[in-house]
Amino acid sequence: MVGEAEHGHRLTELLRSNTDALVAAWVEAVATTLRGRTTGAELERDFRELFTSLLPVASGDGRDLSGHAYAELRSLLGDLSRSRARQNFSPSETASSVFALKRVVFELVNGQDDAELFRQVLSFSTLLDGLGLLTFEAYARAREEIIKEQSEQLLELTTPVVKLWEGVLAVPLVGTLDSARTQVVMEKLLEALVETGSEHAIIDITGVLAVDTQVAQHLLKTVVAARLMGAECTISGIRPQIAQTIVALGIEFGDIATKATLADALRHALRRDGVEVVRKGERGAL
Repeated sequence: MVGEAEHGHRLTELLRSNTDALVAAWVEAVATTLRGRTTGAELERDFRELFTSLLPVASGDGRDLSGHAYAELRSLLGDLSRSRARQNFSPSETASSVFALKRVVFELVNGQDDAELFRQVLSFSTLLDGLGLLTFEAYARAREEIIKEQSEQLLELTTPVVKLWEGVLAVPLVGTLDSARTQVVMEKLLEALVETGSEHAIIDITGVLAVDTQVAQHLLKTVVAARLMGAECTISGIRPQIAQTIVALGIEFGDIATKATLADALRHALRRDGVEVVRKGERGAL
């Protein structure tokens, strides 16, 4: 339907016959607002692709941008939005790149006494408004994806599994322990148990800000998961304040070994393997 309307459409003919000049003016208008954070060549490539895809639908009113006729435009705007989001452009800068074409087109038709052309330009302006909002929404989705990726990467970085001794692994936790982070702890610990064949795992909570019922449940789930893999777990880093909180909340760790420090937990794990750690001065007295 858009294709049929395009035939004989005055504005579309003007846009097509002035493509190079319009794209150049569009690039110039946007480049000044971006202050050199992207090259003119990159803008020219992106805008020429957008302009070429825009020509077949320039005669439409843009009321239903979800239609098949706008599929290529949606794809290009989505790619542009994701690229701008990863380059830390603001959402307004990204959307205004589309809106900037309106001024360029207005300057092209300025001074022409043609009521029908004026009506077509207004319709085209409405179409660009819709595309700009579509770009804004695509940018928001892209930012959410980036934030999610960064959060997952941060979880990976803040949840290391460390080999302390042959057969002994430790997971030092820092900050807040929630469901998402517990899942990462479980996965990384179980993977490390399989890779190393370790039989002891120490979960150190010295850096955990607070322990409540929910945190305790997360810890217990991790211990149970490790036990299913054949590893015994010890929880270390039980500070006096944390111990008081656990008692006040009535939290029971059952038969899970708990130690005040990571060193105590390591000594406990080694002792279970028949390894006794003594100070150098004590060796002769034994």
